Amino acid sequence: MDPPSRTLGVAFSDDRNVSHAAGAVVRVDGTPDGFAFATCTVGGTDATDAVIDCWRALDREDVRHVACAGVAPAWFNLLDLDRLREALDRPVYAVSYEASPGLEPALRDAFDGDALADRLDTYRSLPPRIRVDPPESGDPRFVRAVGVDPEDAAAAVRGLTRDGERRCEPLRIAALAASAHREAATGE
Repeated sequence: MDPPSRTLGVAFSDDRNVSHAAGAVVRVDGTPDGFAFATCTVGGTDATDAVIDCWRALDREDVRHVACAGVAPAWFNLLDLDRLREALDRPVYAVSYEASPGLEPALRDAFDGDALADRLDTYRSLPPRIRVDPPESGDPRFVRAVGVDPEDAAAAVRGLTRDGERRCEPLRIAALAASAHREAATGE
């Protein structure tokens, strides 16, 4: 599968209580083509809403895929990929960079009661991660995909990653924008 013509990459950058989300529309050649920003609560349950807010602010029908930097931004403010797929009507995938036994033990350490139950429900609804080996040597990435075959999502991530980079361009640019947004908001 060829990479999509335009991908919305979404990344987060946290300060004390607020996480700053940035959505970056990036063309297949790596050129940024639009930005939107939103916030969510560190440790909250509103990260999915922040992604939807970025999507709505951009109002870009030409975006073909949505890539998110992981599934647990803002200190376990879990993304609901099925809800994103439904709300955005686009394939959605989350990319992570570390092998992991899963988040359930960390969630159990950090939360209890309804807060834990809600997060476990969201976490357990996520599709499995598949390993994405880079075309050249380098560290693997991991992808969870909804609305697209996981192998096609993996191919899109590989196609959107420049030589020598670990992150695909939509997520690299979104992470830079999220950090700049946080710095502008907090003065740090």
